[in-house]
Amino acid sequence: MTRKQRRATMILSALGALGIAVGLILYAMSDSIVYFHSPTDVIEKSVKPGQRIRLGGLVEKGSVKRGQGTTVKFVVTDLVKELPVEFTGVLPDLFREGQGVVAEGKLNPAGVFVADSVLAKHDENYMPPEVADSLKKSGKWEEPKKKELGS
Repeated sequence: MTRKQRRATMILSALGALGIAVGLILYAMSDSIVYFHSPTDVIEKSVKPGQRIRLGGLVEKGSVKRGQGTTVKFVVTDLVKELPVEFTGVLPDLFREGQGVVAEGKLNPAGVFVADSVLAKHDENYMPPEVADSLKKSGKWEEPKKKELGS
């Protein structure tokens, strides 16, 4: 084998090993990647129970019900479809009815989203981009009101 052939063989072997390593890393990460869905996406795409997802939308007014201890039940909507959510834990201070929220968890067989973490919007104009796009498509988008200085 000539020097060029050995060099080419080593380079190809290194690239093959690198490709295998990248493939293994991506496969290992596939379980921890969580995708964002609106209630319409969850219902229409038939998300499987037990699949970990992020659910985003607005907390429907009048839907927050406090249960035993720190258990809270509420409904998340994208103004097209609604999905009941159950969360046990301490809600963020900014969590309110009519406000944007992103919950991470799994759908149970009964069709209730069981969240293990809930994130509330951090300012009055924040909304996850996917939810804003969904509202625009449905024709129910309202432009955020601009605050004037001094008010």
